[in-house]
Amino acid sequence: MIKQDDRSPEQKKTHIWGIVAYDKFLSGWGGAEGGASRAAWACHPDVDIDQVEKWVKNRSDTRYVNKVDLRTYRAPKGTAHFHIYVCNPGHTATLTSNDTK
Repeated sequence: MIKQDDRSPEQKKTHIWGIVAYDKFLSGWGGAEGGASRAAWACHPDVDIDQVEKWVKNRSDTRYVNKVDLRTYRAPKGTAHFHIYVCNPGHTATLTSNDTK
Protein backbone atom coordinates (compact mmCIF):
# COMPACT_ATOMS: atom_id res chain seq x y z
CA MET A 1 0.00 0.00 0.00
CA ILE A 2 1.17 3.50 -0.85
CA LYS A 3 0.68 5.88 2.08
CA GLN A 4 1.04 9.63 1.67
CA ASP A 5 0.76 11.62 4.90
CA ASP A 6 0.84 15.41 4.46
CA ARG A 7 1.14 16.08 8.21
CA SER A 8 4.39 17.41 9.63
CA PRO A 9 5.97 15.52 12.56
CA GLU A 10 4.39 18.08 14.93
CA GLN A 11 0.97 17.75 13.26
CA LYS A 12 1.12 13.98 13.76
CA LYS A 13 0.94 14.77 17.49
CA THR A 14 -1.92 17.29 17.24
CA HIS A 15 -3.96 16.24 14.19
CA ILE A 16 -4.85 12.79 15.54
CA TRP A 17 -8.58 12.68 14.74
CA GLY A 18 -9.66 12.39 11.17
CA ILE A 19 -12.39 11.68 8.69
CA VAL A 20 -11.67 8.75 6.38
CA ALA A 21 -13.50 7.91 3.16
CA TYR A 22 -13.32 5.59 0.20
CA ASP A 23 -12.46 7.61 -2.92
CA LYS A 24 -14.71 6.44 -5.78
CA PHE A 25 -12.89 8.48 -8.41
CA LEU A 26 -9.30 7.45 -7.71
CA SER A 27 -9.89 3.79 -6.83
CA GLY A 28 -8.68 1.15 -9.26
CA TRP A 29 -6.11 3.13 -11.25
CA GLY A 30 -2.95 5.22 -10.91
CA GLY A 31 -1.48 4.92 -7.42
CA ALA A 32 -4.43 2.72 -6.44
CA GLU A 33 -4.26 0.40 -9.44
CA GLY A 34 -5.79 -2.93 -8.52
CA GLY A 35 -7.26 -1.68 -5.25
CA ALA A 36 -9.08 0.99 -3.35
CA SER A 37 -8.05 4.57 -2.75
CA ARG A 38 -8.85 6.06 0.64
CA ALA A 39 -8.46 9.63 1.81
CA ALA A 40 -8.38 11.07 5.31
CA TRP A 41 -8.63 14.64 6.54
CA ALA A 42 -6.56 14.97 9.73
CA CYS A 43 -8.21 17.66 11.82
CA HIS A 44 -6.55 20.37 13.89
CA PRO A 45 -7.91 20.30 17.48
CA ASP A 46 -9.72 23.64 16.88
CA VAL A 47 -11.59 22.28 13.85
CA ASP A 48 -15.20 21.07 14.21
CA ILE A 49 -14.74 17.45 13.13
CA ASP A 50 -18.50 16.99 12.73
CA GLN A 51 -18.53 19.79 10.16
CA VAL A 52 -15.62 18.16 8.29
CA GLU A 53 -17.47 14.83 8.34
CA LYS A 54 -20.55 16.51 6.87
CA TRP A 55 -18.40 18.12 4.14
CA VAL A 56 -16.78 14.79 3.23
CA LYS A 57 -20.16 13.01 3.15
CA ASN A 58 -21.49 15.68 0.78
CA ARG A 59 -18.65 15.15 -1.72
CA SER A 60 -19.69 13.22 -4.82
CA ASP A 61 -16.43 11.24 -4.93
CA THR A 62 -16.56 9.71 -1.44
CA ARG A 63 -18.44 7.02 0.40
CA TYR A 64 -18.03 4.93 3.56
CA VAL A 65 -17.18 8.02 5.61
CA ASN A 66 -16.04 7.50 9.21
CA LYS A 67 -14.45 9.38 12.10
CA VAL A 68 -11.23 7.66 13.18
CA ASP A 69 -8.29 7.96 15.53
CA LEU A 70 -5.40 8.21 13.07
CA ARG A 71 -2.97 6.86 15.68
CA THR A 72 -4.64 3.45 15.54
CA TYR A 73 -6.46 3.45 12.18
CA ARG A 74 -5.51 0.69 9.75
CA ALA A 75 -6.81 0.89 6.20
CA PRO A 76 -9.00 -2.07 5.23
CA LYS A 77 -7.65 -4.96 3.21
CA GLY A 78 -7.63 -4.12 -0.48
CA THR A 79 -6.54 -0.51 0.04
CA ALA A 80 -3.82 0.29 -2.49
CA HIS A 81 -3.44 4.02 -1.78
CA PHE A 82 -4.08 6.03 1.40
CA HIS A 83 -3.63 9.81 1.47
CA ILE A 84 -3.88 11.88 4.65
CA TYR A 85 -4.62 15.56 4.09
CA VAL A 86 -4.28 18.30 6.71
CA CYS A 87 -7.44 20.12 7.77
CA ASN A 88 -6.59 23.31 9.67
CA PRO A 89 -8.93 26.18 10.61
CA GLY A 90 -9.84 27.98 7.39
CA HIS A 91 -9.85 24.78 5.28
CA THR A 92 -12.75 24.62 2.82
CA ALA A 93 -14.38 21.91 4.95
CA THR A 94 -14.58 24.28 7.91
CA LEU A 95 -16.30 27.20 6.22
CA THR A 96 -19.96 27.69 7.09
CA SER A 97 -20.82 28.44 3.45
CA ASN A 98 -20.24 24.71 2.77
CA ASP A 99 -22.75 23.78 5.46
CA THR A 100 -25.49 23.00 2.96
CA LYS A 101 -27.07 19.86 4.43
